[in-house]
Amino acid sequence: MSTPLAADSTTGAVPTRPLGRTGEKVSMIGLGGSHIGKPRLSDAEAIKIIRTAIDNGLTFMDNCWDYNDGVSETRVGKALKDGYRAKAFVMTKIDGRTREEAAKQIDQSLKRLQLDHVDLLQFHEVIRFDDPDRIFAQGGALEAFLDAKKAGKLRFIGFTGHKDPHVHLYMLEVAKKHNFHFDTVQMPLNLMDAHFRSFAKMVVPETVAQGIGVLGMKSMGSGVLLKSNTATPKEYIDYALNLPTSVVITGIDSMDILNQNLNIARTFKPLTQNQLQAMLAKTEKAAADGEYELFKTTSHFDSTAQHPDWLGQDPARVKQLDTGD
Repeated sequence: MSTPLAADSTTGAVPTRPLGRTGEKVSMIGLGGSHIGKPRLSDAEAIKIIRTAIDNGLTFMDNCWDYNDGVSETRVGKALKDGYRAKAFVMTKIDGRTREEAAKQIDQSLKRLQLDHVDLLQFHEVIRFDDPDRIFAQGGALEAFLDAKKAGKLRFIGFTGHKDPHVHLYMLEVAKKHNFHFDTVQMPLNLMDAHFRSFAKMVVPETVAQGIGVLGMKSMGSGVLLKSNTATPKEYIDYALNLPTSVVITGIDSMDILNQNLNIARTFKPLTQNQLQAMLAKTEKAAADGEYELFKTTSHFDSTAQHPDWLGQDPARVKQLDTGD
C-alpha cells in the first residue's frame, strides 16, 4: 500500500499537501460541491459552512456544472465574496464532450461562481470507454479546455470518474498518445474500494508515477457505505488520507459534519500496518461484490447517463461513417 503524502501542518489549521507536480498545496480534505447545494440547506446556511471551512483552513472547494441545477456553484460564488476567493482553491467540472458544449458549460460555471477563472477544471464522469476518445478527438472538449486555459479562465486540468479503474487507465493512455499531461485525477477511494474493482490498487500507483495530483472522493459513498456497519466515518476518511492523496473530498452539509471532518484532518496520523489491516479485514466481506459501492455497480450516480444531452452531439464523423448496419 502506498504511503500518504507528507503534510504541512504548522498552523493548527487543516494540513496541506502538494497537488501533484503543479507546485500548489491544497488542504488535505475538501468540501464537496454536491452536498453544499442540497435543497434542505438554505443559501445562508451553505455560505456559513463554506466560510467557516475556509476560515479553518479547509480551502479546497469541489463543484460541478451539473450539481443541483447550478445551485452548488451559485452558493460557492456567493460565499467567495468579501475576500474569501483569495483564500480558496476552486475546482469545478463540466460534462461536455465536444468543444462547443464544453466551452458553453465553462462560461456558465464561471458566471455562476462569479469568477474570471477557476484554479482547476476537470472533465466530469469519465465512466465510459468512449469518453476519452471523444474528449481528445478533433473538435473535442480538450480543445475548449486549452482555449479556456489560454484565455486565463483556468489554471490546471484534470478528470474524474467513479465507475471502473480501467476507464481511468484508458484516459491516461489516450492522454499520453496525445502528449498531454493531466494535473489531477479524481476517483473513489474508500475502505471498500480496496476489495472491489480497486482504484487505489490500479490507478493510484500510475498517477503517483506520473506526478499527477490524486483527488479522493466517495470516502463514504454519500453515506451508503456506512450502512454496512463495518467502519466509522473517521476510519473511512483516515483510510483515504493514508493513501497518497493530495485531497480527500468529503460531503459536508452541516456544521456538525464540518467540525467532525476538520477534527479528523487535524488529528490524522499515518496508519500503522496493523491498523490498516484491521480496517480492511472489517470491510472485506461487505465489499466483496460491490454491493455498497453503488457508483460502481449501478447507474444511480451516473448523471450524464440520465442526461446524455449534457455531453453534446456525437462527432460529425459518426454521421459520415454510419451506414445503418
